Amino acid sequence: MGHLQRDERERLTALAGGVRLATVKAEHQADEIAAALHDEMPWMGPATEQVWRAMRRSVREGSIGLRLPPILLDGPPGIGKSFWARRLGRLLTVPTTVIEATNENASFGVVGSQRGWGSAGPGRLISTILMEHVANPVVVVDEVEKSGTAKSMSGRAFGLSEALLPLLEPMTARSWSCPFYQVKFDMSWVIWVLTSNNYHALPEPLLSRCPPIALRALTTDELVMFIWREGRRQGTSDVALDAAVEAFKRAGQASQPSLRTAARVLQRAADLECHPTLH
Repeated sequence: MGHLQRDERERLTALAGGVRLATVKAEHQADEIAAALHDEMPWMGPATEQVWRAMRRSVREGSIGLRLPPILLDGPPGIGKSFWARRLGRLLTVPTTVIEATNENASFGVVGSQRGWGSAGPGRLISTILMEHVANPVVVVDEVEKSGTAKSMSGRAFGLSEALLPLLEPMTARSWSCPFYQVKFDMSWVIWVLTSNNYHALPEPLLSRCPPIALRALTTDELVMFIWREGRRQGTSDVALDAAVEAFKRAGQASQPSLRTAARVLQRAADLECHPTLH
């Protein structure tokens, strides 16, 4: 690692003792995690079922750690695809990093870039592992079909999909070379969750490694149940939640229910909690 600066070598040397590998120790634990996910977000059932089966398979095979296949969640906006992924990370007790593909400089935000590019630096992937010392974090790439393509000062183009391909394939992920550090890492344990609103915009090589899971919209009843569950988890009183939900129902629903609406209702409930209505 002589080509690295001193602080960069120190950062990588910290990994010499190994990193934590999260596991699911028994099929019963897999069942409990899947049940918790499904109870909170039943409309995400197809995704939860795939993860459930993969967790049980990992246990049966006696794997030293939890290894999940890459997931592509495809469905309407606002149904909580990235929220589901963050919740999965919490249930697995692993860190989760969410990368907005629309806000990142193509692949650089995920995998980093070589020295010589204007924005050279390590990406969020390796930075998360170096910071958390966990080999299988949940890495979410949100709205992956909307990512752009970066160009170097020499005009070379590099897109996010191309950067992800070797990381989504277990054989190549085991010896992935970080563009910034120029050192090989085993990234085959990373839990990838990609989200899209229209998978048809994605290239076939990516879809072959990450078949889309079709998800439906959530119903108003499911949204209300979600609001009650989240509100109670946040410590909001039933009185405030009931008032906020009733106001939401009276206002009617002009568009498709979404978790963005839920966030507004929960904020309204919290406001009512802090500022009771004057009589």
